[in-house]
Amino acid sequence: MEAIEQLAAGWMAEHPEWHADFADVDAAVARHYGDGAVGGNPFLHLSMHLSISEQCSIDQPRGIRQAVELLTARRGDLHAAHHEVMECLGQMLADAQASGRPPDGDAYIACVQRRATRDG
Repeated sequence: MEAIEQLAAGWMAEHPEWHADFADVDAAVARHYGDGAVGGNPFLHLSMHLSISEQCSIDQPRGIRQAVELLTARRGDLHAAHHEVMECLGQMLADAQASGRPPDGDAYIACVQRRATRDG
């Protein structure tokens, strides 16, 4: 497998609740996953895991790697940390869409950092 396929397979393995969606291409294409909510769309969810992984690998936006590492250390679990980062990433994208401005990477990182410094 290519590196990206290995990365995707690792995140897919973390979500057994969606193995059937990932296994049946025709059914997945035919299915409507609702409003695109991260928790309800396995493909959006997987793509966010991949995006966060890639962002960390190249530290772009600058500081995201450290913020995710701090959150992971705080939570003791990379998977749980990614789910919190997804909320920040989703908010950044929603804010950009609503304002018509480019995504604010500083606000995104600040969101992850806030999560890394609070309990629960």
